[in-house]
Amino acid sequence: MEGINFVIVGVSAFVAAGLTMYSGFGLGTLMLPVFALFFPVEMAVVATALVHGANNVFKVSLLGRQADREVVLKFGLTAIIAAIFGAMALAWVSHLTASMSVEVNEQVVSEVTPVKLIIGILMIGFALFELLPKFRNLEFDRKYLPLGGLLSGFFGGFSGHQGALRSAFLAKSGLATEQFVGSNAVIGFLVDLTRISVYVALFAAAGGDFSAFGGWPLVITGSLAAFAGVMIGKRYLHKVTMKSVQTLVGVLLFGVGLALVLGLI
Repeated sequence: MEGINFVIVGVSAFVAAGLTMYSGFGLGTLMLPVFALFFPVEMAVVATALVHGANNVFKVSLLGRQADREVVLKFGLTAIIAAIFGAMALAWVSHLTASMSVEVNEQVVSEVTPVKLIIGILMIGFALFELLPKFRNLEFDRKYLPLGGLLSGFFGGFSGHQGALRSAFLAKSGLATEQFVGSNAVIGFLVDLTRISVYVALFAAAGGDFSAFGGWPLVITGSLAAFAGVMIGKRYLHKVTMKSVQTLVGVLLFGVGLALVLGLI
């Protein structure tokens, strides 16, 4: 059965990474619910961040020179600061010991921890951004770039959901397609670098043992599959409609978010 895990992660990362070449978001949004099937939700966030960060390094090497410096500075600086607080908030929530249990005939059938509840609610909320036309077409003026950085950076650090908000703010910044993709990649990389650094620092401070994390094979598989997806997406997948991508991501987000809230995973 473990082989199926690698197939699920690899295929998901490959498809999502290819599609994000043009949307600017979707890899982290899709991979979080996938990794949540195999890891505790807080570790799923970390695993997603590692794959997302490796993918952004690759995208920056291909397209970073096309980034708009002004946009990166206005959006990226506040996003970095907010990502630190988001990552710290995740660490704080993951250490809360309270939980809610659902019992049937005095038998516990599910248990919901605070981190599962909060991230599940966030996933359901972000699913609405992908499924409902009113939110799917949401865009913001360029003067709100610093605010966009704060919002997407915080949620990026807390749950990994940064791309949809970032793309919504950047879409109204008067960028050419190459500038949009390049700026998205650079900002995403900066946020990923920040949150991964905070995750590592907090994990080490808590006496965590990195060698004890058994998810590295899946993380590496996801990263390599994402690289392949970027290369294929750069060539062939630009004709895929974003409506279909958003619908798929939204359905997955809503389903896994609901499962987390109900304590089913």
